[in-house]
Amino acid sequence: MSKDVPRTDDELGLDPEVPSTAESKGAGGKGSTYEYASIPPAPTPPNDTGRLRRRTGETRRGTLDLGLLLLRWVVGGTFLYHGLQKLTGWFHGPGLDGTRDMMERGGWDHPSVSAMLVTAGEVGGGALLILGLATPLAAGAVLAVILDAWAWKQGMAPGFQYKAGPGAVELESILAGAAAAIILTGPGRLSFDRNRGWAVRPAAGSFVVLLLAVAAAVGAYWYLHGGNPLTGIGPFD
Repeated sequence: MSKDVPRTDDELGLDPEVPSTAESKGAGGKGSTYEYASIPPAPTPPNDTGRLRRRTGETRRGTLDLGLLLLRWVVGGTFLYHGLQKLTGWFHGPGLDGTRDMMERGGWDHPSVSAMLVTAGEVGGGALLILGLATPLAAGAVLAVILDAWAWKQGMAPGFQYKAGPGAVELESILAGAAAAIILTGPGRLSFDRNRGWAVRPAAGSFVVLLLAVAAAVGAYWYLHGGNPLTGIGPFD
């Protein structure tokens, strides 16, 4: 004997509270919202733009680069001016022969070598500083030159010669400090080195360049001149 065909929902065992698939679809044939669970939105990643800019130097710098440009032009222009005086005799300078004679009278043991080194350092280093090209090396070169000039003048008379006038080391002290500052700060973005890391965020390498420049100045003075430039200054006497 065959079973009766179910004719009602109760006979089929369906829950009248839950609509069937056909009832849950609208006119467009798409399922209702309770057929599929909603996909939660993806979490928003943290905004690390500020941190990235600080790490790469891409931050607002105000007038900092303009100030570094001015500093480079003043320091580089001063060294280039005096270097051209020694090299070419321009601007009422002594020329290379006159520079050699001056070094010889000043007690330098190898006046020709000394004249060429100081002239090359001033002309090359000064020009590169103006351009902001190979800035750490350029600033290191002029720093070594001016430190030897400082030691030479300081050793001419006993006592500390930080004063204005002939034989004083006031100008040399200022130029040495400015050259050291450029090594440690970098040339800024208004330079040919603008894409280099040392242009805006110098690291430990700049401090190494500073130490090497000081070491080069001490070695050159000891070999080419000799003597104690700190005679008559307290514990250095």
